[in-house]
Amino acid sequence: MALENDTQAPDFELANQFGEHVRLSDFRGKKPVALVFFPLAFSSTCTGELCELRDNLSLFAGSDAELLAISVDSKATLRAFADKEGYDFTLLADFWPHGAVAKEYGVFLEHKGFANRASFLIDVHGIIRASFITAPGEARSIEAYRAALAELAPATV
Repeated sequence: MALENDTQAPDFELANQFGEHVRLSDFRGKKPVALVFFPLAFSSTCTGELCELRDNLSLFAGSDAELLAISVDSKATLRAFADKEGYDFTLLADFWPHGAVAKEYGVFLEHKGFANRASFLIDVHGIIRASFITAPGEARSIEAYRAALAELAPATV
């Protein structure tokens, strides 16, 4: 079961597409985070979703939110994916232990071996303020992010 709103977001440290380590708690006290779990790099729905995020980065910048997209792919796969699609945001490899962060957030699909499409908007204090998950195969809409960022705004003041 996915983590609920108004709970502390579990801290983690993962490698990004460049092999640099990113820790969620490094953003605490500095800026909110949009944590976006996606199943697999290069799949059609995931590519479409992340391209829509790429094309709407100003939405996150306008809310001063850091966009972190996370999948069970390796950092090398995520680097190739980001290079091919021109993603100018952080992709994190929840590669090993396989899906450990997705499991902590309650969105790992054991029978498939990857995370569900789930988004968590985390305030500057590390508290989940908004979240949404779509049905398997269903893309998240940019409007869902707009609404979640709007909910996040009052909590960051």
